[in-house]
Amino acid sequence: MRAWVERLIQHLKRDPSYMLDPRLSTADLLGILWRRGWAVLRGLWWRWRLGACHGVLFVGRRVQIFHPRYLHVGRSVTIEDDVRINALSQEGVWLGDNVSIGRFTMIEATGLLTRLGKGVRIGANSNLGDYNFVGGAGGVIIGENVLVGQYVSFHPQNHIFVDPNVPIKAQGTTQQGIVVEDDVWIGARVTILDGVRIGRGAVIAAGAVVTHDVPPYAVVGGVPARVIKWRKTPDTDRPGEGGTSVP
Repeated sequence: MRAWVERLIQHLKRDPSYMLDPRLSTADLLGILWRRGWAVLRGLWWRWRLGACHGVLFVGRRVQIFHPRYLHVGRSVTIEDDVRINALSQEGVWLGDNVSIGRFTMIEATGLLTRLGKGVRIGANSNLGDYNFVGGAGGVIIGENVLVGQYVSFHPQNHIFVDPNVPIKAQGTTQQGIVVEDDVWIGARVTILDGVRIGRGAVIAAGAVVTHDVPPYAVVGGVPARVIKWRKTPDTDRPGEGGTSVP
């Protein structure tokens, strides 16, 4: 059974190197297959309502998808339990191949009906952890092979508050958007604000508040986030200090 399950996953992910942990018992595998089987059936129920679905879709329990025709998914996408996606927006919500959306995550592509949001795009092989919030007002683009921890929030919109004599909610908003390039690791409880671009290969330490652009291969942390060290020396190909854990 183990070999059959491995071949199935390798086919779905298009990853011939995928190997199961040898310590998984047959009972463990049967339990996983049972849960994933139900997720496939729920995915079949949803797929005909989506804007596009290019392969097997795994959908957890109590998932809410509003305006599903604006949602486009690739192959082997996983939407875990209790996720809420409101895809209504100018460009919709796009989930690339092998993307996974963690439990209780919310993707809110539009906040106000008076101004449709731009939308959200998440590249292939990227993973959002549990309890994330992704707003889409000014647009969020997340690249490929991006790892996002738990309780991370993306806010591509700011309120204008220059006039103290006018209620803040009446002064409007600015929307620049957020871009996260490929191969980024974002630690737990990070907040990313509007107008930020996170460069390729960067690492964002847990609890950071990112208010400005992050250079490629930088490790940043703090409130507001600042460069702590480099994974690769700027303008060279030499490795930096590196590390295996978020500082």
